[in-house]
Amino acid sequence: MEIDPLPNGNSAASTPSTASPALTPSTTSLLPTATATSSKLAESLKLEHQFLRVPFEHYKKTIRANYRAVEKEVSSIISGVNDVANSDLSKDYAVEHLTNLVSKLQGLKRKLEEGSKTENLQAQRCRARIDHLESVDSENLSEWNNIRLKRILVDYMLRMSYYETGMKLAESSNMMDLVDIDVFQEARKVIDALQNRDVAPALAWCADNRSRLKKSKSKLEFQLRLQEFIELVRADNNMRAIAYSRKYLASWGSTNMKELQQVMATLAFKCHTECSKYKVLFDLKQWDYLVDQFKQEFCRLYGMTLEPLLNIYLQAGLSALKTPYCYEDDCTKEDPLSQESFRKLALPLPYSKQHHSKLVCYITKELMDTENPPHVLPNGYVYSAKALEEMAKKNNGKITCPRTGLVCNFSEVVKAYIS
Repeated sequence: MEIDPLPNGNSAASTPSTASPALTPSTTSLLPTATATSSKLAESLKLEHQFLRVPFEHYKKTIRANYRAVEKEVSSIISGVNDVANSDLSKDYAVEHLTNLVSKLQGLKRKLEEGSKTENLQAQRCRARIDHLESVDSENLSEWNNIRLKRILVDYMLRMSYYETGMKLAESSNMMDLVDIDVFQEARKVIDALQNRDVAPALAWCADNRSRLKKSKSKLEFQLRLQEFIELVRADNNMRAIAYSRKYLASWGSTNMKELQQVMATLAFKCHTECSKYKVLFDLKQWDYLVDQFKQEFCRLYGMTLEPLLNIYLQAGLSALKTPYCYEDDCTKEDPLSQESFRKLALPLPYSKQHHSKLVCYITKELMDTENPPHVLPNGYVYSAKALEEMAKKNNGKITCPRTGLVCNFSEVVKAYIS
C-alpha cells in the first residue's frame, strides 16, 4: 500500500489491520452494531466445544461405570438364587444363603443411590454450562468475558499441575461448575504415580477405558507394560521379567513386534549397556515420556485440546495481530507487537493472512476509506477528513497535530490517495 503525497517521508498513521478474529474474547465489545455483535457472539461460542464436551464425556463415563458395577452385582445375585433353587439345601442353610443375598441387594441399592447422585451431579454440571453459554449477550459481555478468561486460566493451571491454585481461583470466582477440576483430579493420581515410577494407577485407568482406547488405537497400555518389564530387568529379576512378558506382552506381538523384540533384547544387554539402541530404554526420561503420553490420551478421551486453551488463544491473537509492519522501527506504540516481549512470543507464529491493510484514524479510531478519506498534514502525519474537519470548525480553521503539536490551517491539509 502506498500513500501519496507523503512529505518528509513520515507515514506514522499508516496502521496495518489489527482486527482480531473470534479467538480474541474482548473484541466483540468493539463491534458497532447489535447485528455485528450477535454474529460475533455466535462465532465466539463455536470455540466452546471443549467447555461442553468434557462434562458430557465425564457424565457418560459415570453412567458406564455405574452400569458395569450394577450388572456385575445383579449377575452375582441371580447366580446365587439359581444355586439355591437347583440344590437340595437344609432349611437353615437356605435361610442363611438368602439372607446373604438380601444383604447384597441392600448393598446394590446403596450403590444405585450413590451412582444416581453422581450422575445427577454430572447432569447438573452440563446444564450449568449450557445456561452459562445461553446467558451471554451484548449487555453482560464484559462480565461474561471476564469469567471466560478465568476459566482459561484455571484450565492452564490444572494442565500445569497447579491444582490448589486453580481450585482457589475457581472457588473465589464461584464457577466450580464451569471448570473441570474433578476430571483433572482423576488424572492427577495417575500423573503423580508415574512421576514416582509406579504404573499401577495408569494401568487401572487403561483398564477402565479399554474399549475407547482400543477404538483410538492407543498404545499407552503397551508402553506401560514395556516400562514395567524394563524395571524388572533393571532390578535384575530376569525370570520374573520373562514370566511377565509371557503374561502381558505376548498378546501385543502381532501389532508391535519390532518394539517387543527390542525390549526383550535388554535381557541380554542389561541396564548398564553402552549400546545406544538399548541404553535409551533404561533412561529415566522414559517416565517423563509416559506422563506426556498419558496426558495426550487423557485429553483425547475427554475431547480436550492437546494444548492449554491459554496457549491457543494467545497464539491466535498474536498471529492475528502480526504483520510485517509490526517489526519496523516506525511501528506505532499502540500496536502490542511494538513491544519486544510480544515480538518474541509472536516470532514463530505465521503472519496474519490479510492481503490488505486498513487505515485507522489516530484521533477518532474510525476506519479511513472513500467515505472518510485520509488527509496529510504538512508534517507528514495522516488523519481522517472527519476528524480534521471537526477540529477546524472548533478552532476557526486551525488544525493541531495531536502527536507533534504542529498548528496549521485546514487549507494546508492535502488529501491522500491510496493505491
